[in-house]
Amino acid sequence: MHEKEIIARRIAKELRDGDLVNLGIGLPTLVANYIDPNITVFLQSENGLIGLGPSPEEGHEDPNLTNAGGQYVTLNPYGMYFDSATSFGIIRGGHVDITVLGALEVDAEGSLASWIIPKKLVPGMGGAMDLVVGAKKVIVATTHTNKGKAKIKNQCQLPLTAYKEVDLIVTELAVIAVKENGLQLLEKHPDTTIEEIIALTEAPLHYDTVKDMEV
Repeated sequence: MHEKEIIARRIAKELRDGDLVNLGIGLPTLVANYIDPNITVFLQSENGLIGLGPSPEEGHEDPNLTNAGGQYVTLNPYGMYFDSATSFGIIRGGHVDITVLGALEVDAEGSLASWIIPKKLVPGMGGAMDLVVGAKKVIVATTHTNKGKAKIKNQCQLPLTAYKEVDLIVTELAVIAVKENGLQLLEKHPDTTIEEIIALTEAPLHYDTVKDMEV
């Protein structure tokens, strides 16, 4: 199974019936494909949509229906459109239950760097800075390393998107909670060991009982 699919599948298990959820650009959008069909989750995009469905099949894209990242999306029968001012009112008003965001770096304090690499051209921060402070729960979806270099740091070195706002980190290797005393390893991929995860993580990891991820 591809590492991004592992991450998206595991994050989908965090969603509960009735949740209003924002999925960030890139990897987080894949979560929509693995939501339990027995629950109703309302997916929101900050450009003014609620009720997003799975990614459209190739050849069936609607050019007038995209998410905040410009990716083609589908809309469920109960879906709705509204302006971005209303959308950010929902976000800033604390009405989003969960936001799922990608990361360049995340650290032991739960701070997140996701929007810029200095001296490189990037599209901008989008709604991430509003989402991480407005959502009730912040989940980071990221590969554990970038070509072998740790992305889970003692302290973020890149410019921050948010300071101490992350609640949960999900990688292809592990599920890690951000606690007051640091990072707590909750789950590991069945094909890896705790020692391997620690070796690929710059930040210290605390752990007691570590379960295997459902993959």
